[in-house]
Amino acid sequence: MAEYWLISAPGQKTCAHTWEALNTLTSRQNNLSTNYKFAIPDLKVGTLDVLVGLSDDLGKLDGYCESVTRKVAQYLAEVLENQRDKLQENLLANGMDLNTYMTRFQWDMAKYPIKQSLKNLAEIISKQVSQIDSDLKVKAQTYNNLKGNLQSLGRKTTGNLMTRSIAEIVKKDDFVLDSEYLTTILVVVPKAGFHDWNHKYEQMADMVVPRSSKLVYEDNEHGLFTVTLFKRVVDEYKHHCRENRFIVRDFVYDEQQISAGKNEITKLEADKKKQFGPLVRWLKVNFSEAFTAWIHVKALRVFVESVLRYGLPVNFQAMLLLPHKKSVKRLREMLNQHYAHLDNTVYTEQDASFDIPGLSFGQSEYYPYVYYKINIDMLETTVRF
Repeated sequence: MAEYWLISAPGQKTCAHTWEALNTLTSRQNNLSTNYKFAIPDLKVGTLDVLVGLSDDLGKLDGYCESVTRKVAQYLAEVLENQRDKLQENLLANGMDLNTYMTRFQWDMAKYPIKQSLKNLAEIISKQVSQIDSDLKVKAQTYNNLKGNLQSLGRKTTGNLMTRSIAEIVKKDDFVLDSEYLTTILVVVPKAGFHDWNHKYEQMADMVVPRSSKLVYEDNEHGLFTVTLFKRVVDEYKHHCRENRFIVRDFVYDEQQISAGKNEITKLEADKKKQFGPLVRWLKVNFSEAFTAWIHVKALRVFVESVLRYGLPVNFQAMLLLPHKKSVKRLREMLNQHYAHLDNTVYTEQDASFDIPGLSFGQSEYYPYVYYKINIDMLETTVRF
């Protein structure tokens, strides 16, 4: 996925002239980037003090919106599981793929009315994204608990005979049931000890039913044997089994419990399937909401920083650049040269040790022109819920 540069420069005679100069230099003459006009409407400017404070607030809101957007995208990838290859086709913004939305950006007048102050617009976006974040945590916890319970039950039906559930392995016919004196126990025997077991099992207590042992299941390491004996010698028999490194599995055959266990797995699987569709739809809708809100914050930042840098009346051109591969360094150099006249400070990437009060650019991100990077690869950075 693409990484865009969102920049602005003051109008040279007209904003159209600013755009034409930039596009000719970077695209037509040198083929360093593909460029698009980025339309920002006439927003309410407000006072200088408000702009300075808003500059810092928008920086924090930008990071928060991006974080929530990535959370939604990554959780959608997690929920899709073996359909993860369909993730990109589900990550849409206003029904468009992310690249199309970026290059055709239009301000959403209905959600973010431009008659509102810049501060109010930022608050509208903040509340909207905060609600998405809160709802995501609740929905993720509910679905993860369901999935965790299902996985926990699933693990009981796998693994080796020392730990796994044996309810799925044995049958009613394997046991002596409803006897006043006799009972059947289950013993796990290492494969190397099968001969030893068959030789010893009748001799480890006085009241063992002869030839009652039967191998009912085996895996790569162990076998599960039944043996029938009198109830009064069960404890003694278990003791002798331990001495011979045979493991007795405590198990009572109860058809109702076995059936209940199967029904629980079936119910959880049905619940997961029932929740999957609505959850995926919610994630798709709210990814679009979060992503578009984030890009509107970028637009607000460009507007505020452009006014702070270039002054009033508002006269700047916002432009979206898609750097070509292997041209990033050259493009940066060309932009710095082209806009060097906008700032008296001599810029060097190695020594960007200055700071400008009121402007929210990080020291290593300061350039003569307003600049923001937008990485729309939603799975590049891992975020925690």
